[in-house]
Amino acid sequence: MRNRILHITLFLCCFAFITSAQNFDLPDGQKYQKVKFQLINNLMVIPLEVNGTELSFILDSGVSTPLLFNISEQDSIQINKVSQVTVRGLGDGEPIQALSSRNNIFRLGSVVNQNQDLYVVLDETLNFSPSLGIPVHGIIGYDLFRDFVVEINYNAQHVKFYNPELYHSKRDKKSQTLPISILKKKAYVNGSVVLKDTEEVPIRMLLDTGSSDAIWLFENEAIGIPDNNYVDFLGRGLGGDVFGKRTKVRSIKIGNFIIEDAKTAFPDITSFKGIKSLGDRNGSLGGEVLKRFNFVFDYQNKTVTLRKNGNFKMPFHYNLSGIDLQHNGVRYITESIADPNGIVKKNESVTYSNVQILMENQTRLSLVPEIIVSGIRAGSPAEGAGLQEGDVILAVNGKSVHTYKLQQILQMLNAKKGKRIRVLIERANADKVLTYVVKDVFKEKP
Repeated sequence: MRNRILHITLFLCCFAFITSAQNFDLPDGQKYQKVKFQLINNLMVIPLEVNGTELSFILDSGVSTPLLFNISEQDSIQINKVSQVTVRGLGDGEPIQALSSRNNIFRLGSVVNQNQDLYVVLDETLNFSPSLGIPVHGIIGYDLFRDFVVEINYNAQHVKFYNPELYHSKRDKKSQTLPISILKKKAYVNGSVVLKDTEEVPIRMLLDTGSSDAIWLFENEAIGIPDNNYVDFLGRGLGGDVFGKRTKVRSIKIGNFIIEDAKTAFPDITSFKGIKSLGDRNGSLGGEVLKRFNFVFDYQNKTVTLRKNGNFKMPFHYNLSGIDLQHNGVRYITESIADPNGIVKKNESVTYSNVQILMENQTRLSLVPEIIVSGIRAGSPAEGAGLQEGDVILAVNGKSVHTYKLQQILQMLNAKKGKRIRVLIERANADKVLTYVVKDVFKEKP
């Protein structure tokens, strides 16, 4: 069973059989609701209450109807007026079974919808939590963007949902407002891309905050794949895994903003067999590009306002090592809490474990997350070093991984090119050290 979701993207078809959803509202006179989000792997994770149960959702402008998944036996949530349906989506697999539910109460601070529709996916493999490192129970998008002017501040990691009737534009000389089109509950913007030479090719892109990737392009007569590329796992959709070719383009232009050497992927078009029509769309702009701006989405007036932020010139992240990771439950570790003289160390509090047992011999037994290799790219440095799916990662360059978040561990494994990486793993109940050198995927072969 594959459960690798390094670059998460989820496209839902626009289903006609859910039509009863009412609007989200703010209390009379309240101008906006401010919500903090966690930015994890370029995705915004917000707290959302569903029928009185507190859950975590990805804020995804590329999804039409809220989706609920990852509900375990320990979770207790009521959903109303349920019927069974079959849904198709992005990926190379078959249609999956889901539940259609009506008349649910969604609450986000003081924002409330008393009659929200949703889907509940029954496929246990559709679970983003192991790859994000935190519990994620669902995805929500269009309904919030439809009912509010949505201001996203990626720098400060908060989003404001404004009452459209009380919102006043804050545009300045450093921001630019562009027209968008809303089609099948998704927002599209026009731009251009420079591929192999200096010619600008016009493109029409989906604005997709629910994709952790940078840019997806669809190959056609005008848009060809640059010669420098490699095959990569791109993500998982409702229909299964998505593979394609990873590369970079000379530049992409959105309004007057130009991003040089932009990370780009060309997904295998067979992954879109569950999507009825792509229309004149040429691809998607995902979170690794979008986080370089602060946004104001105004669906009612069909505009989006962009302003560069402190992330604009950040380098793009590539999986140079070829390793995908995920959480795999928990494990016990033992640690000494005394120095070589037997004196107990000060400031021994830890944040990675909720369970600790202090032993008489000044040893601490702690319950920590277990990190495993969930995927290896063929021909990568990690494969050359002998790493395998299922290996438990214990340490990277002498640093125990249980003190780091999942995305921090990935950064350690994908250090700058030329750096030697030493990985301590557990395989078949035995520890083993493997090493490899990080290499530029576009210039050097492992």
